[in-house]
Amino acid sequence: MVHITEDLVRRRAEHNEGEIFSLEEVTLHQQDVERIEHIERWCKELKILYLQNNLIPRIENVGRLKKLEYLNLALNNIEVIENLEGCESLQKLDLTVNFVGRLSSVESLKHNVHLVELFLVGNPCTEYQGYRQYVVAALPQLQRLDGTEISRSERIRASQGLEEVRRAVRQQETEYLKRRAREREEAGEKTGNKERKPGFDGRWYTDIKNTDPVIEENKENQEVDEEQQEQEFWHTPCSFTPESRLQAHRHLEDKKRAKEKEKEKQPKAPRTLITAEGRVMNVNEPKLDFSLTEDEENNTIVLNLEVYRHMDTSLIDVDIQPTHARVNVKGKIFQMVLPAEVRPDSSTALRSQTTGHLVLTMPRAEGEIKVTQRAPRPPVASPRSSSQGDDKRVNEGPERLEVDPSKHTAVDLNIVGRGSLRPQEAPPPDAHHCRLSDGFVDDPDVPPLI
Repeated sequence: MVHITEDLVRRRAEHNEGEIFSLEEVTLHQQDVERIEHIERWCKELKILYLQNNLIPRIENVGRLKKLEYLNLALNNIEVIENLEGCESLQKLDLTVNFVGRLSSVESLKHNVHLVELFLVGNPCTEYQGYRQYVVAALPQLQRLDGTEISRSERIRASQGLEEVRRAVRQQETEYLKRRAREREEAGEKTGNKERKPGFDGRWYTDIKNTDPVIEENKENQEVDEEQQEQEFWHTPCSFTPESRLQAHRHLEDKKRAKEKEKEKQPKAPRTLITAEGRVMNVNEPKLDFSLTEDEENNTIVLNLEVYRHMDTSLIDVDIQPTHARVNVKGKIFQMVLPAEVRPDSSTALRSQTTGHLVLTMPRAEGEIKVTQRAPRPPVASPRSSSQGDDKRVNEGPERLEVDPSKHTAVDLNIVGRGSLRPQEAPPPDAHHCRLSDGFVDDPDVPPLI
């Protein structure tokens, strides 16, 4: 059973900044609501109320909405028009496709002097003989009924034969109420036959981990029976009553809950963060908004993660790697691949005290050396690699450079300090300089030619 809660109404009041005391319009359609409650205390300024397509059986708790102008209760389980006398400003009432069979309850709308439009299409009372004439005569303030305008001549004719039409309507109401009583009894009997013993859910074999063929066969038979019951439920003819509509809704809800339980029992596959090939995946399990920017001035990469404002910081774990950043937010992983390599040891993680956002500042890694796989160099053969011993030496270690002194000459340089040469230490002259010409006289006063 779904109740109208303050949180539900506040979520529907987004256009009013979440305020419900000054709310003038509320939309609560398709919420599986089974009772109207609390609205007249929370939203006294309400003018428009949408409650269509729910499971509401009675009109109640709206009598204090003095400013209510439009009430939509189409596609519900309402059988009687009541408790609307206090809605002084009511102008339009929509009860399309309900189960209003007591047509005389329309006369309770006489007090709603501003009511100009009424919809009763799809209700059992519309099949009564004299239905439109009775409603037109009972509500003189009404201008349109079921979308059709009421002319002045129609109103005069309806008022002339009102007593006779009223007696016919009362008789048809009595027959309808007797039929409804039988339908309630049949619905109660069907519900009672389907009651199960406490603690038995029809799935006793699911917790037995056994490969017994008998158990497996029983399991298959049970699945076939469930499919047959599903087909019978939807293809068996039944009268359109509040009980049958509620039963169909309960059936769908049971199937939905059963599927959810099966999903909970099935183990979830682990989230893939890094593939087998080493590729890092982008993951946002907590579904948080974020922004990734590059600060060129400071040569950093900044990740702003909009963490929930009131979440305790102890529930957040940060892990920064050179190529990606990972944040664990209350057991849910947020992972982002970075556009460039960063330095984890110099990165910082700070959280705003006002917004609660988590800011990761990651300096870029400068001058990084990326190792690439290179093909091995082929061994260089030496001039003496013909022998087996030399081949073994070449394969075992690096080859050294060898110089053949017979083919290469080396120049020996003897560097001495200034003033260290003496005349007696001068190098001997070459052989061709030692030959003296005839008549050579060595004059000691002449300095030597150097």
